[in-house]
Amino acid sequence: MNKAIIIGRLGKDPETRLTSSGKEVCIFSLATSERYKDNSGQQQERTEWHNIVVWGSQAGPCGRYLKKGSMAAVDGKIQSRSWDKDGQKQYRTEIVAQRVEFLDSKKDGQQSNNNSPAEDDLPF
Repeated sequence: MNKAIIIGRLGKDPETRLTSSGKEVCIFSLATSERYKDNSGQQQERTEWHNIVVWGSQAGPCGRYLKKGSMAAVDGKIQSRSWDKDGQKQYRTEIVAQRVEFLDSKKDGQQSNNNSPAEDDLPF
C-alpha cells in the first residue's frame, strides 16, 4: 500500500498552472515538524519538507485559498520521478495528493473554507 497522510504548513505560496494538455496542477511545499529529546535530554525539533502535487478539480481551490504559512492536511501517495537537466540526472520525491483539507481557522471575519474538496474524506 502506498499511502501518506501529513499535516503541516506551507513554506511558500502555491504555484498553479495548466499543463500543455489543459490539466490544472498546483504545487507547493509542506513542512512537518517533530519534537524529541536528544541523548542529553535537550529538547530538539526536526523539520521535514514535502513536495506536494495536486491535480484536477482540487488544484484550483488549493491555489486560491492556501498561502505561505497555511496549515493543511494532505492525503495521497508517494511518487518519485526523474529527468535529465544539463546532462545530470535529477530526482524528486513527491506526495501526489488525493485529498487536501484546509486547516486554518477563521480570521478577522473571513469565512473558513468549509467546502474544502476533501474535508469529509480524511480518515481522522
